[in-house]
Amino acid sequence: MDTHSTGGGKSGLSGYYFHGVWRSLGGTKVHQFNNSSAISQCLKGKAVHMYGDSTLRQWFEYLDASLPAKLVPSVILSDANEINRNSPKKTGPYMIWDNAKNILVTYRVHGPPLSFIYVPTSELRYISNEIDGLVGGTNTVVVFSIWAHFSPFPIELYIRRLQSIRRAVIRLLNRAPDMLVVIRTANLRGLTPSVSLNYSDWYTLQLDKVLRAVFKGLNVRLVDAWEMTLAHHLPHNIHPGRPIVKNMIDIILFFICTK
Repeated sequence: MDTHSTGGGKSGLSGYYFHGVWRSLGGTKVHQFNNSSAISQCLKGKAVHMYGDSTLRQWFEYLDASLPAKLVPSVILSDANEINRNSPKKTGPYMIWDNAKNILVTYRVHGPPLSFIYVPTSELRYISNEIDGLVGGTNTVVVFSIWAHFSPFPIELYIRRLQSIRRAVIRLLNRAPDMLVVIRTANLRGLTPSVSLNYSDWYTLQLDKVLRAVFKGLNVRLVDAWEMTLAHHLPHNIHPGRPIVKNMIDIILFFICTK
């Protein structure tokens, strides 16, 4: 597993912020994508498929606000002609399509367990099944994040889910060895007394360690959200502030543009 954020420093930390920009201890300097033109040029001709929880939906929403394209809530993302503008805000599915630059970005929530009040059963999809439905290719990117909704449950459930996704990723890379697969790790959250009844950063850290172990050795890239939220001065929040998200997006765009 290749991780941009993992460095060789004696401290064991993966990076730090300097003037608000994330610097990897691994020595790789990430290009800054500071405007919509730079972002769209990087994504030109690419199809980016995102699967996960609301922390990954943040990335999609960031790109939606940054790209000169139109957000299309769609029931069937593979068929943009079928549009459902009543797609649930939290779950999607959603699609950004830029016809001029041939850019496609999609987002879909992962399958249960979920803590949302309302999710149509027709929209409950497992990440492994979605990955199996992709043909793949050098211009296709898969990004996923799965952790936030598993904290109240035994870790065995999380391990089984990750093993299923791992097998799907292996099948995908066998079909398309040059495919880019990116995993967003867990991050710290703000813990109020009520939230602490079901969630804890200690347990989330255990989930994060499991995720890294399960995908170790595979040709995937990692965005170290744990370290990037831990090192920032903003208060801990399950949905990190925009400056942190911007640095995360810069990393994934760096992966895409240097692939």
